[in-house]
Amino acid sequence: MTTTNDNLQKNDGNPADSPKEQFAIQKIYIKDASFESPNSPKTFTEKWEPDINMQLGSAVNHVTDDIREIVLSVTITAKINKKVAFLVEVHQAGLFFMKGFENHAFQHLVGSYCPNILFPFVREAIADLVNKGGYPQLLLAPINFDAIYTQQLEQQKSQQAQAASGNTSDSGDGTAPPDSLH
Repeated sequence: MTTTNDNLQKNDGNPADSPKEQFAIQKIYIKDASFESPNSPKTFTEKWEPDINMQLGSAVNHVTDDIREIVLSVTITAKINKKVAFLVEVHQAGLFFMKGFENHAFQHLVGSYCPNILFPFVREAIADLVNKGGYPQLLLAPINFDAIYTQQLEQQKSQQAQAASGNTSDSGDGTAPPDSLH
């Protein structure tokens, strides 16, 4: 089922007719892409057994109250004998309409759901650039963005707990820290 912004905004003015949570893909596009092959053509003559390194990142940009730009950045570096064969970087972006979500659901959308939507597009762009650069096909394995998002949440909770335990140290004189006197 495809939902468009027009469908989301159609109702008879009755709040009961309007769904509480609304989500739609507005546009998907390449924001930035680059390919470098600094050691070609020498790398074409060497046995192709590269060390592949992938870096992954994402960013959220506020466009309007209900529209966010999500940018999934993927950088792949392939090295042969410690020399860079190629470096490819793609910033795949999407505009997403999001309305009526509670904070935790909104954070899950921008931290996992939207990057999951964008990944097949960035994977295709990278495969195309590597192929046009004269190298063998590079197929990126699927990524579990839910697991990455959950791991980031756990790290944040752990850091907050450590910061809180560091701030509530007992002074040894039997008095409680000022924050706990409320």
